[in-house]
Amino acid sequence: MFHKLLPALVLAAMLVSASSTATQSPTFTFTAIPDQDETRLVERFSRFAKYLEAQLGVPVKYVPVKTYPAAVTAFINNDVQLAWFGGYTGVQARHAVPGSEAIAQGVEDVNFKSYFIANSEAGLKPSKDFPAGIAGKTLLFGSRSSTSGRVMPEYFIRKHFPGKTPDEVFSRIGFSGDHSRTLQLVQSGAYQVGVMDYTVFEVEKKAGRVDESRVAVIWESPTFPDYQFTIRGDVDKQFGPGFKDKVRQAIVSLADPEILGYFARSKFIPASNAQYAPIEEVAAATKLD
Repeated sequence: MFHKLLPALVLAAMLVSASSTATQSPTFTFTAIPDQDETRLVERFSRFAKYLEAQLGVPVKYVPVKTYPAAVTAFINNDVQLAWFGGYTGVQARHAVPGSEAIAQGVEDVNFKSYFIANSEAGLKPSKDFPAGIAGKTLLFGSRSSTSGRVMPEYFIRKHFPGKTPDEVFSRIGFSGDHSRTLQLVQSGAYQVGVMDYTVFEVEKKAGRVDESRVAVIWESPTFPDYQFTIRGDVDKQFGPGFKDKVRQAIVSLADPEILGYFARSKFIPASNAQYAPIEEVAAATKLD
């Protein structure tokens, strides 16, 4: 009897498995530019993924990447459908994937800024005016594609030293890859001057990782639009009608102070592609590599 029942039981199990697979929701994936220490990024976005999963009713997965260009590539290839980009990387991604939209940003991202920081031995003092004394020093950018760690700082440097590139203004230029690393290297004296995301500096300072006897902010840049969540234009086809709006609403409704604290944001608000037109103009004017 058992032998006669076995094929039927196997068939039933296969049908149940197939039915379960057919009804299982696809996984909504997202990434972020690696602008800070990787451990902190994983902590931040793992919590954010759980929040989105509860709000959207589909599995959500954070996909870490090693570089800024890798985040853009993952978005272009549809390896992720959503990304936390800087101003410049967002522009790059949306140009490459027609129909993609900037859907949300932090309140702080509307008027963002860069900090120019200096090692104490560089002899530079804080100023409200652009620190012309940085000429001839060693300078550290963040990632080549970082809005606050390279794009806008380079624009301000070129503006204050007309006709000169940063290579002609400074004795040596480097790229750290992320803002936390920029702080570490300038604080250690490996570079005399660095440029970085002001929110990362303030987070590091609050955490006690800024030695004010070794490093100081010498200039705060004028403001510009920066970070945003950008979503692919085809998500409604993948996840159902209205899914894009549902994602936007979930992000702007985020009220968990701990998750917001990971982002160094007070809250998220709606965003649009048009807000980032100034970044496109600056990138074109500076002819960034």
